[in-house]
Amino acid sequence: MKTRLHILSLPILAMIAISGCGSTKTDSGSKPDASTPSASSGTKTKIAFIPKSAGNPYFARLESGFKSSADQFGVEFTSQAPTTADATSQISVIKDQAQRGEEVIVLSPNSPDALNETLDQASAKGVVIITADADLTGNESHRSIGVLSCDFSTIGPEQVELLGALIGYEGEIAILSATSDAPNQNAWIEGMKKTLTDPKYSKMKLVEVVYGNDEPQKSTTETEALITKHPNLRGIIAPTSVGLAAAAQVLSQKELAPGAKNAKNGGLVLTGLGTPNELKKAVKAGTVAKFQLWDPADIGIVASYLGTQLRAKKLEAKVGTKFEIPGKGSFEIKDKNIVIAGKLVTFTKENIDQYDF
Repeated sequence: MKTRLHILSLPILAMIAISGCGSTKTDSGSKPDASTPSASSGTKTKIAFIPKSAGNPYFARLESGFKSSADQFGVEFTSQAPTTADATSQISVIKDQAQRGEEVIVLSPNSPDALNETLDQASAKGVVIITADADLTGNESHRSIGVLSCDFSTIGPEQVELLGALIGYEGEIAILSATSDAPNQNAWIEGMKKTLTDPKYSKMKLVEVVYGNDEPQKSTTETEALITKHPNLRGIIAPTSVGLAAAAQVLSQKELAPGAKNAKNGGLVLTGLGTPNELKKAVKAGTVAKFQLWDPADIGIVASYLGTQLRAKKLEAKVGTKFEIPGKGSFEIKDKNIVIAGKLVTFTKENIDQYDF
């Protein structure tokens, strides 16, 4: 069922309560600001966002970026999520949104190549294709622009360094990922593996990479299996908000974190990528000392702006193109038509209360 929301003059960085991903629509009856890109045309750009799957609060926060900027940029926004994060689960959703007359489709792809034909069919109908948060790695020609949260090449190294500092750069470690086909996860994992070849991390040994499919129960089961299979495990990196939250719950219940009742060899250290509100309790309890993320709303804001500009042919999807987003600053289309929306933030007990998403 599709729910219509009326966004009235929301500021660009308005905090919107996180809710489960589903099908929503944003409209506005207020007069657009004459300085905004879509105001001059007097029409709204229809943008549909397709997340990896339903029910992930991370994508709810990303959607809040679209919603908060909808009135400013002149956007009619809708979101439709597949029920699972399988490689091909988004195909039917893409076809449905193109058939409904959406002018721009923004998606966080579950596969780097399984969607190519479907995206090409949508493009042939005049739909602008933008990827957000994840990209069609190796298949970038099937979309116009990719909007990434931050420089993906820095995530793998920063995650390894964060965990390394917490375990004294020594011991067995494991990675709890999302799906095995997720382009962003795979890119980060490759970055982690490459970083681990640096002599600085020679005493850190990656023993296994497992996949929780961005499902709480699956992520819980995989975390428990890692603990059983690798009794000397010192650290886990979970570069997925669902996986990190599930792993934190396991460590809390089993009391295995540093300083906890059943901690061995200094305790099992957990870090990764997650949302502050989901991890706040775990951080304050000491289950997770530090983790990282960016503000997903920035991705939605940047993708929303680009969607209106590309659709109106006011901006060319060309490497080197520079543009200004009102209220956000200067941006540039980089290699492979990628735009970086923000930077990585490290959350700790000292600063986590400053963030609410």
